[in-house]
Amino acid sequence: MSREPRGGEFLAGLILGGLVGAAVALLFAPQPGEETRTRLREKGIELQERLAEVGERSKEVFQEQRVRLEEAIEEGKEAAEKKREEILAQLEAEKKGRAKQKA
Repeated sequence: MSREPRGGEFLAGLILGGLVGAAVALLFAPQPGEETRTRLREKGIELQERLAEVGERSKEVFQEQRVRLEEAIEEGKEAAEKKREEILAQLEAEKKGRAKQKA
């Protein structure tokens, strides 16, 4: 089974990594403690907002994939039923052919 590219996961990782990197940079920055805490608080709020956005997008992607899977399952069921009917018709035809040969 091939794995499709997952842009949402990459984007979430990129954003999260960037924000964690920014937080670490702030911790090691030569600034007064109060200013660093303020910036960390602001970045924390920004991180929460971005994670909420990524979470919403993840839900959308999940729903889209679920719908695609349900459609694929339904198509598979229809194809299996069609093939079953074809095989039964073929068997019935062969059965009639044998009956004619015996008669």
